[in-house]
Amino acid sequence: MLKIFEYDKMPIVEVVNEILVDASHRGASDIHFDPHDEFMQIRIRIDGQLIDYAEVPNEIKKNLITRIKIISGMNITESRLPQDGAIKATLQDVNLDLRVSSLPTNEGEKIVIRILDYSMSKSGIESLGFSESNYKKILQMISEPNGIILVTGATGSGKSTTVYSILQRLNKEDTNIITVEDPIEMNIEGINQVQTNSEIGLTFAAALRSILRQDPNIIMIGEIRDTETAKIAVRASITGHLVLSTLHTNTALNTIERLLDMEVERYLLASALTGVVAQKLARSLCPHCRKFRPTNEYEKELFKKVLNKDITEIYTPVGCEECRNGYKGRIAIHEVLLINQEIKDALSTGINREHLRELVYSADVITMLQDGLEKVLNGDTSFEELLKIIELEDDEKLEKEGGLEDAMNILEIANEQNDVEIIDN
Repeated sequence: MLKIFEYDKMPIVEVVNEILVDASHRGASDIHFDPHDEFMQIRIRIDGQLIDYAEVPNEIKKNLITRIKIISGMNITESRLPQDGAIKATLQDVNLDLRVSSLPTNEGEKIVIRILDYSMSKSGIESLGFSESNYKKILQMISEPNGIILVTGATGSGKSTTVYSILQRLNKEDTNIITVEDPIEMNIEGINQVQTNSEIGLTFAAALRSILRQDPNIIMIGEIRDTETAKIAVRASITGHLVLSTLHTNTALNTIERLLDMEVERYLLASALTGVVAQKLARSLCPHCRKFRPTNEYEKELFKKVLNKDITEIYTPVGCEECRNGYKGRIAIHEVLLINQEIKDALSTGINREHLRELVYSADVITMLQDGLEKVLNGDTSFEELLKIIELEDDEKLEKEGGLEDAMNILEIANEQNDVEIIDN
């Protein structure tokens, strides 16, 4: 149900404040202000899904956009170019840290506000949903005195949360940590953080060159975006520094291939790469209303093939007053690869993709599919949610049946046949 504001009675300042505070209370990660012909639509993203929130009349639209641009430090006279801004404020006893982006469209300016939540980062690595095996690998990676650790995933997959959690663990009195970020998302006491500014030539690469003269123990690069940054990061990691960074790839194997595509020398990558943490976010089942249902034939076969377990029932979403359609919050699905000597040797000599795949997945690595299925068994997420985010091209049965789309069809048909029977414990 849409939220109704009395625009003729409430000052625009109060309207904007109410939107920001209410979205934060609801656990939203983003607020979208979408211009249309007849009105402006406000949507909020909760647990990865956009939902309609409110409608703003056109006569109020301009004042609302102007107010947001003023408090985020944007130029209110410029509406033809994209702009970025930030808001740090305490409203109604709620501490808000927001990133604001405006984009000119054919219907007018579209505003998106990202609500930054540091609670997970501050809670530590142990609160991020790593399995016991993956958690031990993370601790082993960050205990190395040098090397490069990459956290990978799509935009909005929680990479920054994982990196900041690792930095919190490494942040000790005898350690000099320097970061290069764009933007700095979270201020951490005791860490030297550098904000890039390409307009004056302070790029990731330029900042990295200077950082290496600042006697760092640990370097964090917000994101490896180009060949130059990748090469400097790798070289820094083999000269006695531990380097943390993020990369937009889906799996551990894709990460190695991307770095090779960026023309990082094989022998350098082989000696530098310590580990890869790939992750995606799935919606978490609400613990208050989740119920068991019988597994269908496809699910039974997948559990048997991937986990070698005979599973007859799994949790399914129901829905209650505590959640939204049976889901509340999100959980990370991980693939953690600790680079062993065999992979290092193969990288330095040069091997084809298939051989590299065999080496990576024959190592002590839990794939995202395995990690996800274990979390389905634990009741952390649902099988349906897992199928939406995990690529199952390695599954022979899926290849024969046409891939992910057919898998979803199989699941839907089976659920209809079972009439999604709910089992009460």
